[in-house]
Parts: sequence; structure tokens; C-alpha cells
Amino acid sequence: MDCGIAGSEVVDDPRDLTTEYPIVEIFHSVQGEGARVGIPHIFVRFGNCNLRCEWCDTDFDTYEMQSSMDILEQILAFDCKRIIFTGGEPALQDLWPLHRILKRRGYELSIETNGTIALPEGLLDWICVSPKDQMYPQSKIKQRSGDELKCVYVGQDLTMYDDLFEGFSHQFLQPCYIEGESIEWNGRHFAQTEKVVKDNPRWRLSLQTHKWMGVD
Repeated sequence: MDCGIAGSEVVDDPRDLTTEYPIVEIFHSVQGEGARVGIPHIFVRFGNCNLRCEWCDTDFDTYEMQSSMDILEQILAFDCKRIIFTGGEPALQDLWPLHRILKRRGYELSIETNGTIALPEGLLDWICVSPKDQMYPQSKIKQRSGDELKCVYVGQDLTMYDDLFEGFSHQFLQPCYIEGESIEWNGRHFAQTEKVVKDNPRWRLSLQTHKWMGVD
């Protein structure tokens, strides 16, 4: 049996609509970093992660279990057709129910992932991998291709990404920014990363412009 959201001509499998996910927040903002900076998106932030990065700005252990129907109703409130699954680590979830529901309604689906979990073919329209093996060398990167490779720079040797580099259309280095640190501390990391990009011009610099603007 199929069912639909009230007021919609689209029908959905009820099993998809009742699938539950750990949700930290859902909000509408502009992408603040990387290749799509400045483009409005709806951000669906999932709870839970398989890594614990010191610079992470998300409390991914605090979340609410929500059904796909609940998630869809929040998404429909925004005048935007681009969605980013982020976290936490969204690849820990079975995203196919959300994929089916949202693609039927014309949404473009992107993901920001640490790459430690391989993504199924055809699940997403845009894949951004932000590897954390500079902090967790035992964590093998399994998603080795996509649209965007975005690496947080903490002084690591960039040759560690040589095998990954060509699998992506866009490659970025991003300064490590920690909100609890001083302006001077973060400023030094910005300057170091800018110098490394100038010395390694195949990389582009990514900055978290949304934090400068004071938006999510």
C-alpha cells in the first residue's frame, strides 16, 4: 500500500515514511564553505558519529528520533530544493527511504561525510568527503571518489591525499577553526593554511564564511 503527504499528489511507501532517524536539527541557510559556498541549502543534521574530532562544532550526541514524514514536513516549509545531509556522520544511516521520498519531490541531495563508510551508487547527487585520517590514521577512507574533497589542515603532509586527489572534481584545504580558541590562535592557522595553498596550487582554500556571518 502507498500513502502520501496531505496536499501532495506524490505517493510514498508507508515503510519509508515511518523510518526513523536521529536528528540534531533541520535548518535553511547558505552553504558557507567549499565549492558551493553561497548557495542556499536545507541542512539535515544527523546525530551520532564514528569519530570524535576536537574541532567539531556539533553536539551530535544530543538528538531527537524523527520519522521521515516529520523530516519531510520540516523540509517542505522552506522554499529551497537543495538538501545537504550532514552530521555527525550521515552515512551511518540508511538514507534510501529519505532518498526515495525527497527525489520524488524534485530535491537535489548532497552529503558531507568523513568518507569512512562507502556510499551506495545513485544515492546522492553531490558528495563531499572531508577525511579525518590526519587525526585518525587507523580510519581507512572507503569513499574514494566524489565531487569535493575538503581536508581540514592541521599541519599534515599533503602527500597522504595523493591517492584520493584525482577521485574528486574539487579539492580544498580548510584551516582548523576552534571556536573556544583565541583570535590569535585561529589566525595563525588561517595564515599557515593560506601559505600551504600558495605553495601547493593544485589545492584551493576553503573558509567557513558562515561563521564570519554569524549564521548556521
